Order: sequence, then C-alpha cells, then structure tokens
Amino acid sequence: MKLGRVESVNLAVVSTAAWTGRKKKSGMDKRPTEGPTMFTAEGVAGDTVVDLAVHGAWFQAAYAYQLEDLAYWSERLGKDLVPGNAGENLTLSGFDASAAIIGERWRVGGAVLRVTGPRSPCVVFAGFWDHPKLIKEFTEVGRPGPYLAVEQAGEVSAGDSVELLDRPDHDVSVATLFAFTHGARELAERIPPVVPHLPDRWAERAEKLVTVAQGGTVAQS
Repeated sequence: MKLGRVESVNLAVVSTAAWTGRKKKSGMDKRPTEGPTMFTAEGVAGDTVVDLAVHGAWFQAAYAYQLEDLAYWSERLGKDLVPGNAGENLTLSGFDASAAIIGERWRVGGAVLRVTGPRSPCVVFAGFWDHPKLIKEFTEVGRPGPYLAVEQAGEVSAGDSVELLDRPDHDVSVATLFAFTHGARELAERIPPVVPHLPDRWAERAEKLVTVAQGGTVAQS
C-alpha cells in the first residue's frame, strides 16, 4: 500500500558554529542531494553523525520528517524551513509519519526500512533553528518524526514512493510513544504491547516508565 513519497534525501554539511554546543560541531544541517543514495544498516552513505553516543545506533540509521510539518513550523516561527532543516535524512510528504506504528516496515526505493521510535528534540536542534523554546514547543506539538532501521540496504531517491509492507498488531504510534515518554503517563496501559518491538535501550526505559506510572518502583542499578 502506498503511503506517500520522498521529497528529498538529505545529507549533512558539518557545521562548527556556536549553536553546535559542547560537541563543537554537528551534522544537524542536512541538505538535499541529487541522485540515488545508499541506505544501509550502518546509516546513510555520505551523511555524517557527529554524536554517535546519542544518534549513532543501528535503530537510528536514518531519520524521517514531514514536508507538511516543516511548513507548519515555518509559519509558526516565521522561518523559511526547507527539506533537511529538521536534521532529517528523508523528507516525506503525503502521509503522517508520526502516526506510523512502531515496528511497521516500509519499502522506499530499493531499501526496506523499519520504524523504530520517535526522535527527541535537543539543544543542538534548538540552536540550529535559533529558537531557545523549541524543545518545549516541539514536545507540546508532538509530531517528532520516526527513526528508522535499515532491514534491506538499497538506494533511495527523491520521488520514490513510500510503501507499507506490514505493521505489528498493536496501536502504539511514533507520536503515542513520544507523548508517553515525555510525560503523558495516562498512556501507560497502552505501552506494554509495543515493548517487544523497541530496541533494547528504549524498551528498558519504556518498561521503567510504565512501572512508575502504575505506582511501582524501579530497582536502582
């Protein structure tokens, strides 16, 4: 089933401006590239991830964001935000990627990608957009876009379709998990079915938050 399309594939231009913070450089500034780009389990060919401890895991091989959401933030902030400005490798259109179910699989060009979870805003993101309140506002809006694992390597180009291959039998979307992990603890009873579909690091955190939300205690390690 076709979901939408790829508007652009974006690769980092490494920056060393003041907004990059303590790392002193960042690959947040991504710009559209021409021609096909190889997506692999290790990441997107030609891209640069500076903070590997935070952004370099296999389940963060690529990040997708909506053209429609860039338009929303452009209007809200009075900025001309263009594809790549959210730090995304894939700018998508025609569907809501934040409504994707955790664990669903897409065919995009020659690659098969799996939705692994939401992106969380950080100070580098806020610095790049020169909007100190962005973390708070981005969290309130709750349309984070998904991180993606690459299950089958392949080339992806602007104009490729995003096709749904399959999705798990639960109802936890990228936006739902984002809301829960950022304070919406009333969603706790919906979270356990998604845990087996999460990377270990995120699954452990989700389980701890569910336990706390349900009145339990978490053992200190």
